[in-house]
Amino acid sequence: MSTIYILWKRQLKRYVRSKSRLVGSLGQPLLFLVALGFGLGPVYAAAGNGNYLQFLAPGIVSMAILFTAIFGGIEVIWDKQFGFLKETLVAPVSRFQIMLGRTLGGATVAVIQGIVVLILSIILGFRPVLSHLFFALVLMFLLSILFTALGTAIASVLDDMQGFQLIMNFLVMPMFFLSGSIFPLNNLPGALTIITRINPMTYGVDGIRGALTLGNHLSLTLDISVVSIIALIFLIIGSYLFSKIKS
Repeated sequence: MSTIYILWKRQLKRYVRSKSRLVGSLGQPLLFLVALGFGLGPVYAAAGNGNYLQFLAPGIVSMAILFTAIFGGIEVIWDKQFGFLKETLVAPVSRFQIMLGRTLGGATVAVIQGIVVLILSIILGFRPVLSHLFFALVLMFLLSILFTALGTAIASVLDDMQGFQLIMNFLVMPMFFLSGSIFPLNNLPGALTIITRINPMTYGVDGIRGALTLGNHLSLTLDISVVSIIALIFLIIGSYLFSKIKS
């Protein structure tokens, strides 16, 4: 347990020390909130769907978590290239503990990022339902675990930054845009409905939106169950692939 705590603490220290990373990672969510929230707000309201910012904000919070968590896998490649990972791998502890510590640290950073974006959205006019805030935080943490483990799993089998970024571009953006983050999931074409249902991001977005606005498309119980199961699966896969890294 001490190893997990040390690695968790190390990830947090990296995040706190990198002020440019903190500020830079807020740029894209803030842009989406302002440009889409206020730019498409009148169109959304004219269509009789109400306040678009109320719909959009939970999706952007989820987006911030997705990007922060999954790109945490880049640190595995970085540590590989500069030898820091080798020092950790030769320690007399199981690689599962190492992977779990890194995952929990990355997930904590992603949750913090999500909370910061949530606060920014409230400043811009979003009004969450505070009575269900606990469930939103639970889903935010589960979503962070899921995508941090996925990012670590992918980074475990790669050796260069370019390959990781290429895979992330083909994976992250489709997962975000096809999750219901920026458009409702009602009355979609059949193919899109199938894609959104097999996208794990969909259940995280829907659950966080349901907890914060009571406007979820699926049930909150289903959202939490699916995200929990997939997070566990990715933890197992990530642990296996991480254990195969040559020290």
